Amino acid sequence: MEKIKAFFTKKIVILILTIIGFITTIKLAIIYYNANFNPYALPSFCSISNFIDCDGIAKTTESQFFGVPLAYWGLFLYSFVTLLLFADKLKNLKLFKFMEVFKNPLDYIAALGLISFAISMILLGLSLFEIKKLCILCAFTYILNLLIALIAADWKNGGFIKAFKNSVTDFFDALKIKKYLIAFLVVALGAAGFLTWTTLSNKFAPQVKANKEFGEFVNAKHNKYAVSGNVLGDKDAKVIVYTYTDYRCPICKPYDMMIHKAAKELKNIKIIHKNNPLDMECNKYMKQPFHEGSCLMARYAIAAENQGKFWDINTLLFEKQPNTEEEILKIAESIGLDTEKLKKDANGPEVKKQLEYDIDMAAAKGINGTPATVIGSTVHMGMKSYSELKRILIEAGAEKRGF
Repeated sequence: MEKIKAFFTKKIVILILTIIGFITTIKLAIIYYNANFNPYALPSFCSISNFIDCDGIAKTTESQFFGVPLAYWGLFLYSFVTLLLFADKLKNLKLFKFMEVFKNPLDYIAALGLISFAISMILLGLSLFEIKKLCILCAFTYILNLLIALIAADWKNGGFIKAFKNSVTDFFDALKIKKYLIAFLVVALGAAGFLTWTTLSNKFAPQVKANKEFGEFVNAKHNKYAVSGNVLGDKDAKVIVYTYTDYRCPICKPYDMMIHKAAKELKNIKIIHKNNPLDMECNKYMKQPFHEGSCLMARYAIAAENQGKFWDINTLLFEKQPNTEEEILKIAESIGLDTEKLKKDANGPEVKKQLEYDIDMAAAKGINGTPATVIGSTVHMGMKSYSELKRILIEAGAEKRGF
């Protein structure tokens, strides 16, 4: 009688912990959705600081596995544990007849809980040492998983060793039954197909998709989409896109490649470059040294436009990162520019006036960094993923080209 009472007490405690875990992972799933799919969502209650930041972790590539958010894996775990707790009752129902193969439910729960906790410790290590943030709700589920494992284990008869032994034995015994072997293979193939789709499409993991998209541009040494001349996009396009960049800005180079690719794949847009060098030499809004040399490059880029080769030199300035006027002139000579005229124009009053105007316009629009994309009266700060940039341009009136 005491054994039966202890058995049911265990199940009740595990059920309570499982319900708490289920509710917690639902909240984590909501946080994940808001962080990655809802641009208007307010910070969650567990984003307290730069370190304790559930939202920040939800936006990282580590918050998913095989393209499925970790919170969803948690929901699956707690749902399965709940089924195991009622396996002895459910097996009498036709729909859940398969539950009869689970002969030792608490052993499976103990094994699953311990495996989940081990995985949780790996995730905690990534969180603390790589991401350098902590999700307190995630940490709470890690503790729940350990408690579930400890309570479910039969410590008088082998503990976790017995749990894993029975789990493996029952699994292979179940596969000896033809109908369950076929069912297992069907489920395994279905799960493999689903995880392959989620991994390749990143439908539920936009941060992974964005990271892959950034990789194309960040890792490229040369701009394979580069154009020659002064026009990027369609000359008579209705949608005018202004891009503000700084030739010393680290992310402006991949951003520049991105807008070139967009101009190649979309029609009805024309991209006009504006300079916003964050360099005290020409930018009166800068209060301390930053991106030194970007003013010099900006002047030469503007001067090259007088010879019809703005985008030519623009691409090379990003790629070569010259430090002196002599180095810039060598780059200009390599693309056929009249270097004597170029030098004269770059140091002349008209170019300096144009550069000052660009900087003042950026300040008037509230642009205090680079890169920035301006369409009409809307300013988009920072580098977007390529799919996000295309979405913005298409919503503004751009159309996909037919190839």
